[in-house]
Amino acid sequence: MAHKNGKILVVQIAILIASVSSVASWAAAFPFPSAIVKPLLPPKLRWPSEQVAEWVESGDFSGEFLRYFARDPDRKIPDGDNLVSPADGVVEDIFTHAGTTYFVVGLSFWDVHVVRTPIAGTVTGIEEEGLHLDRRLHSSPAEMVMLRGKAAPVQQVVTLKTALGETKIHLITSYWASRLKVWVHVGQKLEKGERIGRILLGSTVAAEFPGGTKFAVRQDQRVVAGETIISRKDEHSREEMLSGRDEQP
Repeated sequence: MAHKNGKILVVQIAILIASVSSVASWAAAFPFPSAIVKPLLPPKLRWPSEQVAEWVESGDFSGEFLRYFARDPDRKIPDGDNLVSPADGVVEDIFTHAGTTYFVVGLSFWDVHVVRTPIAGTVTGIEEEGLHLDRRLHSSPAEMVMLRGKAAPVQQVVTLKTALGETKIHLITSYWASRLKVWVHVGQKLEKGERIGRILLGSTVAAEFPGGTKFAVRQDQRVVAGETIISRKDEHSREEMLSGRDEQP
């Protein structure tokens, strides 16, 4: 009997220790998820935006989050004469300005941040420019994208010579971080969906296409870099009216 009671006592003590540990873990992480709960949560709840913002300010990131953020999964590039999304995220805008069609993707803290070329081509230029992206201060998406030399985020622009003509991919940092890395070089030939660089933390990627380009996706739709077809050959033509909202200069 004494032996049985001893076993019960051991179990009760173990439960008590586990309970105290759980409470301590929760209190230490409050108001964010504890280490015990995190593995059970989806990424956006595992690392809330407020917590990521605090890490940005302090420069002291969770190693677990950094490993998640640095992921670079392989993608199945679709065959055929089409354009693919240059980035993972949500389509923020599709519009035209001065005869050029813009396809803008917004990336969150939890998206893959590796940028890919939407079309095969040869790199003819890589340049770095300042860019202001405050929607509150500018009345149109065209103003937002076209402004140069302003304080705030930075961008690098990769220019390609393609079958459609000159195509540009803008890698744009966020206010949270101003670091990005371009992996390609001038003269390099790239296949559709090939990796061209990476941006740190939340950011924007804008692809710039010449002539008329009609898209198979819409604003607010989620897209995947290198996999989501955003336009097909029979959906774009230089002679056709430009798609999207027409923003006059």
